[in-house]
Amino acid sequence: MYQALYRKWRPKTFSQVVGQDHITGTLQRQVAEGRTAHAYLFTGTRGTGKTTCARILAKAVNCLHPEDGAPCNQCEACRGIDSGSLLDVTELDAASNSRVDDIRELLSESVYTPTVLKKRVYIIDEVHMLSTQAFNALLKTIEEPPEHLMFILATTELHKVPATILSRCQRFTFKRILPRDMEKHLLGIAQAEQIDLTPDGAEILARMANGALRDALSLLDQCRVAQGQLDSRAVLDILGLAGSVQTVELMDCILRRDAAGALTRLDGLYRGGKDVAAMLGELGDLARDMTILKAAPDGAAALLTGIYDTKTLRSLSGSQPMRRFLYLTETLQSCCAGLGDSFQPRTDAELCLLRLCDESLSGDLTALSQRIDRLEDRVANGIPVKTVPQTAGTSPKTAPLSRDSAGTSRDVPSDDRPPMPEEPPLPAEPSRPPEPKAEEERPPLPEEPSAQEENIPPWEGGSKDRLEELIGPGSQLEHFKIK
Repeated sequence: MYQALYRKWRPKTFSQVVGQDHITGTLQRQVAEGRTAHAYLFTGTRGTGKTTCARILAKAVNCLHPEDGAPCNQCEACRGIDSGSLLDVTELDAASNSRVDDIRELLSESVYTPTVLKKRVYIIDEVHMLSTQAFNALLKTIEEPPEHLMFILATTELHKVPATILSRCQRFTFKRILPRDMEKHLLGIAQAEQIDLTPDGAEILARMANGALRDALSLLDQCRVAQGQLDSRAVLDILGLAGSVQTVELMDCILRRDAAGALTRLDGLYRGGKDVAAMLGELGDLARDMTILKAAPDGAAALLTGIYDTKTLRSLSGSQPMRRFLYLTETLQSCCAGLGDSFQPRTDAELCLLRLCDESLSGDLTALSQRIDRLEDRVANGIPVKTVPQTAGTSPKTAPLSRDSAGTSRDVPSDDRPPMPEEPPLPAEPSRPPEPKAEEERPPLPEEPSAQEENIPPWEGGSKDRLEELIGPGSQLEHFKIK
């Protein structure tokens, strides 16, 4: 039965682990000195060796004949752990066993001593998937476990693990595997498997794996069916990628703002079966390399992806400003992030190319920055002045001079148009004699009473007629006593 390469070539000892020397060396010394911890936490991205190191550590602490802290892989304990026939080493996938009942069942068995091995080891993969109740049930046992018990937790999302668990474990962070280490490992496996893999093909596989050795072995397993030599061109054709040459040509159209040429090349690649997301990803890598080279022209060789040589990058960059490279990289990154949920990936890729060719379509301040850059270039290179051709026998007219209120002379632009005809004056209106001013009519002032009448009230010696004049005739006089 055929077995996948990443399973067949899984490391069985610490020395076979690629790119994690800072972890394997520490674990091997702990086993050799007998100072192993009761709980470990392995964290890092996928395909970097977390589960593999957990299995090797489980073998090392139970090996009957360890070799300087490393398992011998020959004794019954090592062979039983590799085959999975010994129940003292248990692997639990927390993604499918995240309930608190699963953890309680596991803990109920942990109190018993191992049947065959020295230690009972529990390897819990993707431990961040456990529920809160499951973490609480696991907490007390991890804090004070029996002497025969060891926990090895592995996760890709460290921020989801509670702090109470983190503080009770020895944490080891697995790094991404460097491309040069991965290339060397791939070439060794290809030679053992009789796969005609060239160094440039191994370089492409290592770059595409993005630091995960398991992904690189899966890609090699996919490409091994190719007939003949497995070089970079064959790898790109089998995996459905555009290739560096076609990507450079497409980027050249974008930098020249040739939208029609960019769309035509995209259509040709799409009809040829190339993946749209992979093609935009290659464009993003190329834009990133040009940005790094523009920012650090001297020491950027170690930071580049290595797919494109420096000469090609410099010829593409030319005199493009840094702002344009940043715009290209950010636009490609945002478009690639949304392709996974897109209903029409090809349409999104075409719109992305149009925005890359013309920044004014982005709808933000990039269009204004582009106009300012063009104006600055025109000012720096000199703006041509348009001259008006003169007919034969005519001399250019000079503008008359006029003086302002301060007495300074200034030019008055001459007007070559014929003068407008003068308008006839309006007829004068006949004069009217001034109208006499009307005197304002005012009401007469009331007569002032005499001093005698003013001081004497009407009912003190006044006449009856005077009272009637003031208060009215009638029965109202009866209320007053006339003296």
